[in-house]
Amino acid sequence: MSENAATPRRKAALELLRKLDPGAPAKVERNLDELSEDFLEIVLGFAFADVVGRDGLDLRTREMLTVAMLAAMGTASGQLEFHIRAAMNNGVTQEEIVEIILQVAVYAGVPACINTIAAAKKAFQATENR
Repeated sequence: MSENAATPRRKAALELLRKLDPGAPAKVERNLDELSEDFLEIVLGFAFADVVGRDGLDLRTREMLTVAMLAAMGTASGQLEFHIRAAMNNGVTQEEIVEIILQVAVYAGVPACINTIAAAKKAFQATENR
């Protein structure tokens, strides 16, 4: 690892990622660093250390919002499934995820809803198999 490996921003990003999914930091770090350590420092540093780690909203609420936004985008199925699991890891219930998905149908459309259902089924199954 280079000098980026130990920056406070990088550590903060990985610690927050650990709160979302305890097994994710090592996998994400390995994946991003394989191409360039700058990805974790810049991309995850911005996302997690600079924004998600702010005090204005609790992590549970942020994850509910993240699920809704990723669902509405309709183009990030892997991240959507991850954040559904992360939401549940932070106290969001399956029933609340279902309500978010129904809300997505109204405001983002039925295709986005159907894609989110597929991601939710995978996430629910993954959490039940732990």
